[in-house]
Amino acid sequence: MKLTTKGRYAVMAMADLARHSSGSPVALAEIADRQEISLSYLEQLFAKLRRGELVKSVRGPGGGYLLSRSADEIRISDVILAVDEPIKATRCDLGSPKGCLPSSGRCITHDLWEGLSHQIQVYLGSVSLGDVIDGRIAARSGFDTRRSGASGIAANAAD
Repeated sequence: MKLTTKGRYAVMAMADLARHSSGSPVALAEIADRQEISLSYLEQLFAKLRRGELVKSVRGPGGGYLLSRSADEIRISDVILAVDEPIKATRCDLGSPKGCLPSSGRCITHDLWEGLSHQIQVYLGSVSLGDVIDGRIAARSGFDTRRSGASGIAANAAD
């Protein structure tokens, strides 16, 4: 499974917003510069995040975006789903009787990948923006890439 740039950039931008807002609106141009993301792409993502009620826009001089609620209340899964990023490891549509094979059958490893998709959803639903910006991810998982160095499957999962 690979998360596209849409999902990754949305999470990066929301984490940046959470870290830099401190109650004041943050301009998308500032986020774009810090995260090295195209401003026009961010505008598209933030339109979806606003429709998903994860951010509020403030117009006028000094305007920009604010989180709609605290960083600890916004789950990473909420951000990814708001930008229409599917969280699944199979080609099958969830709940569809049609399988992932060209013959419409289910592949022999379907349940494995469906289980993985579920675990990913559970994990992303358990992590908040606050966890990300406060560095609580490594402490929760017992895996600190800053100390041990990412290798093997953990390194590949980040690609």
